[in-house]
Amino acid sequence: MQPKVKEALHNIWQVEAREKAYEAFDNCIERFNPKYPKAMECLAKDKDSMLAFYDYPAENWQHIKTTNPVESVFATIRLRTARTKNCGSRTTTLTMAFKLMETAQKKWFRLRGYNLLADVISGIKFVNGMKQQTGDQKQAAA
Repeated sequence: MQPKVKEALHNIWQVEAREKAYEAFDNCIERFNPKYPKAMECLAKDKDSMLAFYDYPAENWQHIKTTNPVESVFATIRLRTARTKNCGSRTTTLTMAFKLMETAQKKWFRLRGYNLLADVISGIKFVNGMKQQTGDQKQAAA
């Protein structure tokens, strides 16, 4: 990927507020659409999905924005299945994959902001990573 495009993409997801991300997104599309029309069309199509992490606690953003844990586990599974080539039946392959994932799970660390997940599940709104108080909560605080 071209370094300038990469930098423009980083400017989108590294800002603190959704509004600034939309501005950076529009600037990126406008700037690179003449040279990379299909890529920019693909980005524009998924704009809201790509910026959905702003609806979650800021503590969880790092985990939402990365695919490293998944990629690492699948790389291990791919390596092992390639090494054993004909490792038997579908059942033995699935069992091996399960055991590899179980082993990898022991190295995982707890999510940052895990205590806020209950708020997300219960439907509490987050805007730009900050919890929004409802009308009842504002009156109780006053």
